[in-house]
Amino acid sequence: MPQEMEPNIIMDVGARIRVLENKYNTVNEHLLVINQNMIEEYKKIIFEIKAMNQEMNEVKQDILNVKNTVKKMVREMEIFARKDELKVLEKYINLWNPIKFVTTDQLDDILKEKHSKKKSKKSGGKTGRRKKR
Repeated sequence: MPQEMEPNIIMDVGARIRVLENKYNTVNEHLLVINQNMIEEYKKIIFEIKAMNQEMNEVKQDILNVKNTVKKMVREMEIFARKDELKVLEKYINLWNPIKFVTTDQLDDILKEKHSKKKSKKSGGKTGRRKKR
């Protein structure tokens, strides 16, 4: 009898080994799939990190441009006249009253008009009036 049990035990051990081999192959296949998925995800993450770095560099450049523009604006604003300086200018303008200024052409016309009035008065006064007796 011991010899009869041996073939059953050998067959049972062989079946168990085949089951274990199948499980090992299945685990190995799952491990390969997982590794492939990890590699694909790694590539995606690397691509996204590069894209984010590119965007960060663009944002940094934009911020630098804004800073430079603000600095230029501040420098230009320092040149502007202050409120008290404008008040002084306003007082002088009101004192001089430039609205009453005349151009040289206007002055020439005024002088010609006055000169012609004087001539007409001189000539009109001598010939136009007679003494009553």
